[in-house]
Order: sequence, then C-alpha cells, then structure tokens
Amino acid sequence: MASTLQLNLDGFEYEDVYRASQLPLLDARFDAWLAGRDGALRARYRDYRNGGASVGPEESSLLIAVACELEDFLVAAFGVGESRDGLRAAQERDAVVHAFKREFVKRRIRKQRTQPARDFAELDPLIPSRPDADREWSVARFWADAAQAGNDAQLALLEEWLHAACHSDAGRAATSDWVSLALPQTTDYFKLVPVVAVPGEDAGRVEGAAAPRRRDGFDLTDTRPGLRHAMDQVDYCVYCHDHSGDFCSSGFPAKEGEGFRSNPLEVPLSGCPLEERISEAHVLKRDGYTLGALAMIMLDNPLLPATGHRICNDCMKSCIYQKQDPVNIPEIETRILTDVLGWRWGFELYFTLTQWNPLNRARPYRLPYNGRNTLCVGAGPAGFNLAHHLLQEGFGVVIVDGLKIEPLPPELFDASGRPTKPVEDVKDLYQPLDARTNSGFGGVAEYGITVRWDKNFLTLIRLVLERQPAFRVYGGIRLGGTIMLEDVPALGFDHVTLATGAGRPTVLPVRNNMARGMRQASDFLMALQLTGAAKRDSLANLQVRLPAVVIGGGLTSIDTATEVQAYYIRQVEKVLARWEAVGETRAGLFDAYEQGVLDEFLA
Repeated sequence: MASTLQLNLDGFEYEDVYRASQLPLLDARFDAWLAGRDGALRARYRDYRNGGASVGPEESSLLIAVACELEDFLVAAFGVGESRDGLRAAQERDAVVHAFKREFVKRRIRKQRTQPARDFAELDPLIPSRPDADREWSVARFWADAAQAGNDAQLALLEEWLHAACHSDAGRAATSDWVSLALPQTTDYFKLVPVVAVPGEDAGRVEGAAAPRRRDGFDLTDTRPGLRHAMDQVDYCVYCHDHSGDFCSSGFPAKEGEGFRSNPLEVPLSGCPLEERISEAHVLKRDGYTLGALAMIMLDNPLLPATGHRICNDCMKSCIYQKQDPVNIPEIETRILTDVLGWRWGFELYFTLTQWNPLNRARPYRLPYNGRNTLCVGAGPAGFNLAHHLLQEGFGVVIVDGLKIEPLPPELFDASGRPTKPVEDVKDLYQPLDARTNSGFGGVAEYGITVRWDKNFLTLIRLVLERQPAFRVYGGIRLGGTIMLEDVPALGFDHVTLATGAGRPTVLPVRNNMARGMRQASDFLMALQLTGAAKRDSLANLQVRLPAVVIGGGLTSIDTATEVQAYYIRQVEKVLARWEAVGETRAGLFDAYEQGVLDEFLA
C-alpha cells in the first residue's frame, strides 16, 4: 500500500499500524524510547504493565507521566511537532486571560466599593488595546503588566473598570463573550431553564427569553466554543484525582452506606459510565499535552467522537461543584479530540491510538484475528462500540442493520480495496451537515440526533472500524426477516450480539393517534433525517403544518420542536420553488384539502 505518510521509526512503517502482528513491535519501540528518556519511569511503568499494584493517585501520577512521554514519542514519529507547538503557543498566549480571571476578577469583583464606579464609556478608553490582540486579551495583559510592576494606580483603575463592566448595561454588552468575566452562578435545580412570563397572560404561562439568533436551515447549529472557552473550563477544574475525589469519573458517594448521592431532582450522581480519567486528562491539557490527554481519555473511551459535547453530561452532574455551575467536562473532552484532529495527520494519530494505547495495560494493542466471528445486530452506538472492543480482542465482526447503509466515499480507498489511504487533513472527511448524505451508519446517532451535534464524527468512527480487515458492515438486513437466527451458524458465525436500541416509537394511548397531522416524535425525526427531507433537492413526502403541538418534555420532544420549526421554513421554500417551476401545469391534480394546504404554504 503506497503511502505519503512515513513514520520516523526504524523498522516500523505506517502500514504496520493496520497489522495486529506488528503492533507489539510499536509497543517495544515506545518502551525503548521511554527507557532512553527516563529509566526510573520506565521501571515503574513496566511493573504497572506487568500487573503491579497501583491504584488511586499513585496510578494517576504514573499514567500522566507516561502520557507526556507518549505524546513526545508520537509527535516525533509522525513529524507533527509544528502542529503541536502551534497549539501550545495558543494556549500559553491565553494563559494570561485565565490568570486575570483567577487572580484578579474573582477576588476584586466581590469587594464592596466605597465610591461608585464611573460610567463604562468613560473608563473603557483608559485601558489601552493592543493592535495584535483582541480586547479581552489586551485588558488581561494590562493587568499582568500592572501587577508585575506593582502599579497600584493602574490596578485601582482596572478594579473600577471591572465593576463598571459587570454592573452596567454598556459594560455587560461590551464583554458579553468574555470568559474572564463569566463567573460561576448558583445552581437552582428547579429553574435550570431561564423563562419569562408571557405578557398579558392570565393563565401563568411562561416562555423562553427572546433569542438573539434564529435558526435557518439544517447546518450545524453549535460549532462548539473556542480554545479559550475550553481552557477556561480546564482552569475552573480543581483536579480532584490527586485525592481520589474525582466524583465526575467514579460517582458522588452517599454519606452513609453504599451507592451514590442524588441531586435535588433525584437524579443519581453516578459519574461517567465509562469511568473516564477526566481529571488526569484536564491536567495534561492544562500543561499543553493535548495528545497525551487524548490518550488518557481513550484509555476508557476509545470511540470518544460519539460522546462529549452535546451528547452526554453524566460527568457534569457528579462534578464536585454541586451548588454552582459545574465544569463543562463534555466541552473539554470534545475540544481535546478536535484539537488533535486539527493537526497534520491528526486523524492518523487518533486511529493509531485506537489500535495501540500503552496506557491501557489490560489491552495495549489489538490482537491478531483468532478465527472466531460475531454477528452484531445494530449499527448504532452500542453496536459500533461493541464491534470495536471485539475487534481489539481478535474476533471477526460483521454488523448488520435494517437501514440502508451507504458506502464510504471512494477516495478513501486504496489499491487494496480497504479505506486505509492516510488522511492528512481531517477536513477532507467532513461535509456541511446541510448537504451531507445520511449514511445510515450510527443508528440513533444518525437519525435520532439533530444537527446540534456534528454527525461527521460518525464518519471517523466508521473509518476506524472499516480499516480493519476482520470487520464488515451491511445495511438492509433484518434479523428475523432477511436472515433467521437458525441461519447464523451456517453463515460462519460463532456468536450473535443484539444491539438494536430502544426499538419502536412510543404510541400515546389517545383516540385518533394516527389521524392525518398526528405523528410520533421519534418517527418524525427518523423520517426527517433518513429521507433527506430537509435537503433542498430532495423529493421526500414529509409534510408538517404550523402551529404544532408537541406532547412531552424530554429530549426527543425538544428536538422535535426545534426541527418542526426549521423544517416548516425549508418545506415552504421548496414548495414555492417547485410551484414557480411547474405549479400552474399541475394545479388540476389537487383536491380541496391539498389545494388549501398549498395556498397556506404559498401565502
């Protein structure tokens, strides 16, 4: 397999990453690297790998040290020092912003002023801006310079400016997106969603505050906060692993007896279901070891593109901060992933860690194919996660799903017929969600989650799996229909695993629940996303009218409410465009009801 990616490792080629028989050689290369860099650390690490007792803070300390060396090893092997150094430089440059918040804002904003602050418009010009920096960084730099010089007059001016910025409409408007002035707020578990009373409403109805942004279309609605915002959350973390207090990972223990505490909403604070090493990853990210942080996360969560921001938040619920805003752990996790993916050969670094992760002493590298095969029914999150772990143990895996699964783009394949062509820029794998083809792979992650989450991550996961020779995935196959359970042994499978998800939609026990205009929420979301109804050039027959009533208050209901509003606009735009193209010649085909709907859409 020809490749433009050459690893800086004697006797180990990039192609060897795909060969399970060669992965022990990569492991040995790292062991030799570690021995040459820190003999004492290598001795501790070998003892740990060989089953030596190491738990709690001692284990965390060892894994953090090894993760730092692992990053240096992979950066040298892949020749991506420039990418890593650029990210570190960006973090180091913003460090002054986080120090400004930690050491000045949090201390001075609570002080009672004996004199009222001047107007923000009068004070703001007195804090100089820098032509090569944004306003927030300039103010933070002004503080750092004044503090270093011991200039009490400038610090007093800055304190007065701070109070004006935080306590005046003009100041809040000018600094609304500053992380340095975004302080933790007290958590009211019974008012988690801000609402306002509906004007002139006697029944006591409430509504959400007027949003400054109105959604248009079906592109990604949340492009995720930037590096500064994520690092603000890292700085907010108190790194509880050093005293075994990382309840975000292990769960918030009850004061008496066994089990977990519950919050005032009676939600158990059980922590991350995967027991991800969250605090350890935050320390690595804080210190500039982003690839090491990724390896730490992947120790427990190798397919992390399917978790994190906009997906799960069990860790946040169990954060040590129970009376104020918790650390936004999912945001940090996804930021660590996307930071590495953004490097040159970033996806290849991630893929390598799915095949070999020396932090994982239970299974540091994928085992060779053992000749035993598993049929996995369902291509959703449960199915593809199970497939990955079975592949790591040396089993052959075939995933089947009832949905049609589209093939990967042909440009990802090489002469061997496998999608193993190295990816230098991960953006080559991405598509705008408004134009992306629904692949069918991913189950509920494909058809049940809206464009609040970047579904390009499903392509990454699928590519990780399909690169492995003992894996296949087929769509349009239903167990109990296309194939029967008794047929499975004859097809060469030794085991069947069921990962079919939640199943059919919930049908409300009300009369006329299948009448025209009535839909089940999950059925609507599935039809919207799998048929491509929201695409401008599609011919799907999904029709909605407003106003719409959504019964229920869960996540599916919220997604349905947002998608109905967005789809209605797109639907009307499509109807208008087609009416202008061919409408007059087809007008006689409509009955009275259809004509009424058409008139409504064109009005």
